[in-house]
Parts: sequence; C-alpha cells; structure tokens
Amino acid sequence: MNAAVQTPTFDQWLAGARQASQQPPVQPRQPLVVAGQVVGSVASGFLNQIRLERFIHKRYQLSETEHSPGRAWHLQASSADTTDALNTLAAALRDAGLCGPWRDEQLAVTNPAGEVVGTVERGAVRVLGVATRAVHLVGLAPDGRMWVQKRAMTKPNNPGLWDTLMGGMVSAADSLPQALARETWEEAGLRVEALADVAHGGQVLFSRPSREGGGAGFMVERIDWFCAQLPQGMEPDNQDGEVERFDLLPLEVVRERVAQGAFTLEAGLVIAGFLGV
Repeated sequence: MNAAVQTPTFDQWLAGARQASQQPPVQPRQPLVVAGQVVGSVASGFLNQIRLERFIHKRYQLSETEHSPGRAWHLQASSADTTDALNTLAAALRDAGLCGPWRDEQLAVTNPAGEVVGTVERGAVRVLGVATRAVHLVGLAPDGRMWVQKRAMTKPNNPGLWDTLMGGMVSAADSLPQALARETWEEAGLRVEALADVAHGGQVLFSRPSREGGGAGFMVERIDWFCAQLPQGMEPDNQDGEVERFDLLPLEVVRERVAQGAFTLEAGLVIAGFLGV
C-alpha cells in the first residue's frame, strides 16, 4: 500500500514559498540598456532570435556591446523615444512568439534609481526583465472571515487557482491608489471609498524565473497589499469576467487551502503577511 501523502503545514508551505519567490535566473542574463539607462535584463543570446529590419526603419539600433562587468544589449534611442523604442522591441518579440500574452496595456519602465523613463507593453515585461508593480486587497467581513476569489479558467496565468479579494498590476497610467481603486472595481465591483478601515498592510517582493519567452523570462515585482473591511451585507461582484466566483472563508480554512497549494504564490504570501507570519 502507498503511504498517505502528507499535506504540508502552513509554516512548511511558507518556507518553500519564500524560497520560491527569490530565485536566481536559470541562465545568465545581460543588462538591457535603452537611451543610456539600464531598464531590465534579457537572457544571453535571447535577442538574437528577432529580426532587426523594424529597428532600422525606426532608426533605432539594437546591438550587443561591452558593458562592465560583461556584455549588454543596447537599444539606441533618444530619451524622448524610449517608449517607442521599447514598444518596437516588444512588437518584434511578439511577432517572433517570444513574449507573454499581449494585453494592449502599458506598464511603467524605471531605471535603477526608480525613476520612470518610459512605458512598455505588459506582455513583454518578463522577457525583458522589467521591474513591475502590483496591488492586492485582503477583504474581510465584519465577523473576521476573509473574502477570496477563484480565478477564471480563461485567465492566462494561474487559471482556476484562488486569490485574494483583488489582485492586479499597476499600469503606467495609475498611481498606487488609482490602481487599488480601479482593480477593486473591475475584479470585485466594489468602490474603495465604500469600504471600512482601508490600510496599507505591507509589501511582497519577487525575483524569480518566469516561463515567458520559452522560459527566458524573469519576474521582478513589488506587490503592495492593502486590507479593508466590507460593511455588513456588502458582497463582491466581478465586473471584468476574470473571476469565477467569490467565497467567504474562516481564516483557518484559508490557511489550510494556502498550505495545500490552492492559492497563487503571490496571494499566499500576501495572506501570510496579513496573518503576521
């Protein structure tokens, strides 16, 4: 007889999840320099797979050159053309089937000092190693139970897994409060101003390989999470078709399901932060 499979405890899951959130690249990466500023990184040799005609047409030059302490990919453009140059590169990656799902959504691109220097299509950020930001909301009922959502099976990432009440990217057009408000409405049909005790709870940092570009991607992300209470009688109602359903669960059940791997890694780490572990 086969021995029964032991479900990990929450603490065991958490130790593994924290390790999984901070992983080195699976292959060497080279800095990506645009208009003289480092904005991300690419797997060695990755950009050799795209055709360069569109860059010549746009008068941008993409080349691999020396960059202490090794080599880097340089996309030559003026500071004013950084966004167009990056999106030209993103389109070339899309045409070659080398980026993530195309969203027609721009995300901010920053330099090492955290200054925004341009924007780029969301589908290209992982293969270009561009640092991103996301926002999550932990929603509670007045009795202390937690609202959680089951992601729709049509979601490109982690379909069918459980998530916090809301989780989404911060777009280039949004400040953090604007992203919190927009995503809370789109995913849960709730107005932030109608919630009680809205507060910033903390941050979760990710630095790990991702599967985009045939496994050549790298995720660098900061998640800011918030918590709030839904007034008595208020329930979430998805607006964008990306949530299958919402459930209201006791915290001990949430912990059990997180430990079982039923939640996304991001949501599980946010919930751990909320629980103070």
